[in-house]
Amino acid sequence: MMARYLAGRALSMVLILFLVCLFTYVIFFALQPDPAVMICGKFCTPERIDQIRDVLGLNEPFLAQFFGFLAGIFAGRDYGEGANLVHCPAPCLGYSFQSNQSVWEMVLERLPVSVTVAVGAAVLWLLIGIVAGLVSAVKEGTWWDRAAMGLALGGSSVPNYVLALALQYVLVVQLQVLPFPQAVPFSDDPVLWFQSYLMPWLVLATGYACLYARLTRANVIDTLAENFMRTARAKGLSPVLTMRRHALRPALTPIATIFGMDFAALLGGALITETVFGLNGVGKMAADSITKNDQPVIMAVTLLAAFFVVVGNVVVDLVYTALDPRVRITSP
Repeated sequence: MMARYLAGRALSMVLILFLVCLFTYVIFFALQPDPAVMICGKFCTPERIDQIRDVLGLNEPFLAQFFGFLAGIFAGRDYGEGANLVHCPAPCLGYSFQSNQSVWEMVLERLPVSVTVAVGAAVLWLLIGIVAGLVSAVKEGTWWDRAAMGLALGGSSVPNYVLALALQYVLVVQLQVLPFPQAVPFSDDPVLWFQSYLMPWLVLATGYACLYARLTRANVIDTLAENFMRTARAKGLSPVLTMRRHALRPALTPIATIFGMDFAALLGGALITETVFGLNGVGKMAADSITKNDQPVIMAVTLLAAFFVVVGNVVVDLVYTALDPRVRITSP
């Protein structure tokens, strides 16, 4: 049963990714201005535009272009012919209109920065959000509960770019306790690496931590009122054991769902945070490409983000089966 369930999820993931690729290709190549004109620039001749169309295969029917693009992702593709032949190895996402650099190489160069920002922020918001929400639920109605939820409401209302600028001004300019963020490899200087990413982590984690604290509090309070919790307490189980074994798992199941989606989306690049702090990750690359209308780069970032979200959705389903036995029973 589980094997059939996994096969079904894998098939649906492939279908969704295919549809995303088709939709994205239509948006960026069929509905946008002629890519050949954009590559050629302002001072160009009709002959040069026709030559670029021929090299990119833009003279072919739309479906031939699309399936050529898909084939390039898995097997690579060739641009041009003869002495002008250029081979784009798999996974081929094309070349930037602005720099003529391989889009896949651009993504690989900047992806570690986005992954570092996303992972660090995720660890922070999970620890802070779940612990704060759990303590607020246990101490419902106390001053801690009111203060924590008040801070959560206020923190979730502050835009990321406002918080980023405020932290930079206070911690970097005034107090000078942190350096301005920069993409420093961990192997070069672990201390500087941590200091450089601390502010981006705090900025990204703040809003999510506030949301997770409120959701955790609400879920735990609802779970504590269930009949099985009364039964566990009536059996004489200690409060800690009752909370750990019987309350946390059902209360945290919805948290796993939104965490999978939030984290997967961040892997596609934290556009605002990376741009404000000048971190050259996937999000900043997307922002720069949008201003320059660099279609292959924008499309690659869109596909990358969609891939992470779809895969994250499948991973969440698998985590569900581990957290909630009812999912394993009812899975097709």
